[in-house]
Amino acid sequence: MPKVNVKVEVYPKYETKGDLSECVGRFRDWLLNKVIDLEVATGAPSPTVDPHVRVVLIGHSMGGIVAAETAIALSSERPIHGTTNPADDEANSKIAPPRPPTPNSLMFPYIQGVLAFDTPFLGVSPGVVAHGAEGHIATASAAVAQLSSLTSLWGGAKAADASRAAQKKPVAALPAPERKDKDGKAAGGDEAGWGKWGKIAMVAGAVSAVAASGAAAYYNREQIQQGWGWAASHMEFVGCLARKEELRRRVAYMVRLKKDLDVGFGNLYTRLGKAASSRTDSVVGTVLGNQRTFCVVPQRDAAGDWRPTVNDKATDEVTAHMSMFEPKENAAYEKMANDAKEMIAAWTRNDWYEGSADAIHP
Repeated sequence: MPKVNVKVEVYPKYETKGDLSECVGRFRDWLLNKVIDLEVATGAPSPTVDPHVRVVLIGHSMGGIVAAETAIALSSERPIHGTTNPADDEANSKIAPPRPPTPNSLMFPYIQGVLAFDTPFLGVSPGVVAHGAEGHIATASAAVAQLSSLTSLWGGAKAADASRAAQKKPVAALPAPERKDKDGKAAGGDEAGWGKWGKIAMVAGAVSAVAASGAAAYYNREQIQQGWGWAASHMEFVGCLARKEELRRRVAYMVRLKKDLDVGFGNLYTRLGKAASSRTDSVVGTVLGNQRTFCVVPQRDAAGDWRPTVNDKATDEVTAHMSMFEPKENAAYEKMANDAKEMIAAWTRNDWYEGSADAIHP
């Protein structure tokens, strides 16, 4: 794109928790300040009528929803998020299809496109949960058998040690709250926090284990509350993924933006390849099929430009989702990068771009 200067701005790292609208508001304010600085530097006489700066928003996972919500807010002042009740949505959707608000061509900053990477615009694929649950059945069965073998306080110690050695760290587990003593200082060692009660639970018989776990829960009730608050805050942020009608309206509006204002909208989504079996011999594979993706992929309705990124190394959807930007873990990285480049270039080669022949704009 020789007629323009391309400048990359990276939004500071943030925790994906709390209210989605607040996150969108913070991002919008940050973006506004960045674009104003650039417009001032170019000497633009009227940025809202003839912007010298056009923006392509790029986000991974939930970041794609934040980007889409920002584009919607800037073009209509009517956000999609938080406007409906899930139960009402389902009822209303049977009466009439969602009607996006009319976009405003004088949006500022002017969004030229929204490019998402594995964003669940239509929800997380049922296979992510179903295949994961099926894979953990054997682990759960082994755990029950191990618990049954702990028949005494002393006799089960060796088995418990073996069980601990065999355990694997769960993927993307929520971090436990910091343990503190009665004076508010960080605590450590077997006698602090969960240590003492956890050890009893591991070596005791089934009845003793339940009693010890109950005692641990009581003495660590403040930690449990802290941990729940942390988890609930993050669940609040991703709660929009459970509101189906809201998801559909968001995608419908982005399609409307493309039609009315030529604002690009695309999603490069992950799909498992050679390393993951189709599992058609299992209950999950029979019901859901062998197209294993992290996000629900549109089948009939218009939803923008969606392109698959096939990961032949990942064995599950979550791993593919989290490693899509790591070339060593994603052999399709170069193709994905080229697809992204082509999409952005196509969205931006328009009348605004062609009119930039006499001046270099950022």
